Amino acid sequence: MNNTNNVLPLIGRILLAAIFIMSGLGKLADPAGTMGYIASIGLPLPGVALAGAIAVEVGGGLLIAIGLYSRITALAMAAFSIATALLFHNTLGDQNQMIHFMKNISIAGGFLQIAAFGAGAFSLDARRQPARLATAG
Repeated sequence: MNNTNNVLPLIGRILLAAIFIMSGLGKLADPAGTMGYIASIGLPLPGVALAGAIAVEVGGGLLIAIGLYSRITALAMAAFSIATALLFHNTLGDQNQMIHFMKNISIAGGFLQIAAFGAGAFSLDARRQPARLATAG
């Protein structure tokens, strides 16, 4: 594999992770506003939903960015992306909401690529793999 093929998964992970990390930090900066938005769509326990969203967005985003537990994290992030599209961006007659819906669905597709093919050579998963293989025998 050439160096470009090694670098592209790293760049892709960072780009996918950035929107989640920034969104999670935004929720930390305005928890009341976020809980209000969560409550406005009728979800119960907005405080619990806020804590879960922050954990997924910041925690999952960081794991994806560094490439640690990438496949399972990517599956969780894909599910989160689809769930938020269906719950928060389902007014498809509104062009802005349709764009957000499609953005979330597209992001889920990117995460499914990570789940299927892994995080790439420049990841902590790749560094952990030889140690795991050495202890398997």
